[in-house]
Amino acid sequence: MNVVDLLTLERVIHRPAVRDKTSVLEMLSECLAHATPGATRAQIFDCLASRERLGSTGLGWGVAIPHGRLAGAVSAAGALIKLDRGVDYGAPDGKPVDIVFALLAPAESCKEHLELLAQLAGIFAHRQLLAELRSTVDARDAHAHLAGADPLDGGPPAAAVRDPARPRLPAGLRCD
Repeated sequence: MNVVDLLTLERVIHRPAVRDKTSVLEMLSECLAHATPGATRAQIFDCLASRERLGSTGLGWGVAIPHGRLAGAVSAAGALIKLDRGVDYGAPDGKPVDIVFALLAPAESCKEHLELLAQLAGIFAHRQLLAELRSTVDARDAHAHLAGADPLDGGPPAAAVRDPARPRLPAGLRCD
């Protein structure tokens, strides 16, 4: 499965008024609840917040990928928030986060979950794509830019060069 297939236009939130990381996670949870039959906003929030307590999912460069696996979820789903102003997310570079992609996967889908995270890390490693997302004018524009990313290459089709200083997901990730 490609990560760009997980995101519908209805799950792209463009420039919402949020003040902090908790508000971002609440908004993403609400959005994902509509895509996850049988799961409540509260269950999804608890799932994402539990993962954040293990360590920030902020990658650096203003990007975070909160994620989790949830019992009862039937398939993976994604939601994107493009903030007007970044929020403190505990990212390793200390910079505020303004692009947040949440990933929710079924509890039993460990391999798929890790593969999707790797695709997201690759996509968000491209400075050109990040600049394009930051300059989008609405949700449709943001969705189009992300939908145009090549999840196998990890970025915009035949475009940007990967930032070599950009961290990748650590090697040897495994499911517990």
